[in-house]
Amino acid sequence: MEFIWYMVLILISTKAAGHLSTLLGQPSVLGKLLAGIVLGPAVLGWIEQDQFIHYMAETGVILLMFIAGLETDLQTLKENWKSAFSVAVGGIALPFLGGIGVGEAFGLGFNQSLFLGVILSATSVSITVQVLKDLNRLQSREGTTILGAAVVDDVLVVILLAFMMSFLGEGAEPSSISLLIGKKLIFFIGIVGAGWFIVPRFMKWFSKMNVTEPVMSMALAVCFAFAYFADQMGMAAIIGSFAAGLAISQTAFKHTVETKVEPIAYGVFVPVFFVSIGLNVSFAGVAGQLGFVVVLTVIAGLTKLVGGAVGARFTGMSLNSSIAVGSGMVSRGEVALIIAAAGLQANLLESGYFTPVVISIILTTLIAPPLLKICFKKSTQENGHRLRS
Repeated sequence: MEFIWYMVLILISTKAAGHLSTLLGQPSVLGKLLAGIVLGPAVLGWIEQDQFIHYMAETGVILLMFIAGLETDLQTLKENWKSAFSVAVGGIALPFLGGIGVGEAFGLGFNQSLFLGVILSATSVSITVQVLKDLNRLQSREGTTILGAAVVDDVLVVILLAFMMSFLGEGAEPSSISLLIGKKLIFFIGIVGAGWFIVPRFMKWFSKMNVTEPVMSMALAVCFAFAYFADQMGMAAIIGSFAAGLAISQTAFKHTVETKVEPIAYGVFVPVFFVSIGLNVSFAGVAGQLGFVVVLTVIAGLTKLVGGAVGARFTGMSLNSSIAVGSGMVSRGEVALIIAAAGLQANLLESGYFTPVVISIILTTLIAPPLLKICFKKSTQENGHRLRS
């Protein structure tokens, strides 16, 4: 019954830490992430990253991105697709080169340096989504650009990872590249077709059933089905759940689903996800590699920020808005952690560098919330100045 005690600790600590964070002028998510570090092996060691935490956290991040899809204005997303693509490309190219440079500077083999570049190229906007919601900017041009860029980023990084694993990893199979690209095409054709033709009819049909909460249950079924399909096609599950949210947002059930899924997500599952990120931190044996951690974290943050900002600026965004978009791409989160673990298994990342890399990933995730708040504050002030002019 230890998992029940875990839930008590997580729910109390995340809400208390989130509230304290807002009192200090920071986004609440920063306090929740720090709560995970304090409760985990890095400090108190009261909670371990076991299978229960893993499944609850996976559900939490899937629901978080499902809500983001529900709240996203599809028309604004379509209007900003050029910016999203440009941001994604800029946010991959510069970190990839930066990762190679860090690897070479610290004496890693060329293959391992390449893989370090892949890790730094990843983006996870699950934390960013929470900050955007807190700042009421999820539906802004910057917010929709970040969300769109995250989808493109995921596709490009997964393909890049596949090339690395196929040609350089253990058990390499170059022929798997065409299969992987084929899966990506199947995924996008499948979700567009299902989102456009099947989901509205599916929801309407089940809404007429004389059972408890049919709309809510079927919305969650769509969410998890899309997430599972994405995972089977080699995509991040959160891209599938985001697409599910977009699909349901185009139906008459959007408001009903949104108001009922948020209490479930934020009351139970999302707090576990925030804590699970912090549980990955361990300071054992890091003292000798402190320089590597610092350099990697700085390069990871700067290259993603600058790369994303240049991409946004290239498509006509103002300087402050471009920097805000770039800051929204800084967090590596669970996506980079998954890639790092895959690299460790394929001997593309030395075991001695795994913990320092994980700490750098966590640090970018911790940097993102306060950085986003500062950048969006400047962007809001600029927009307000323009309106007054």
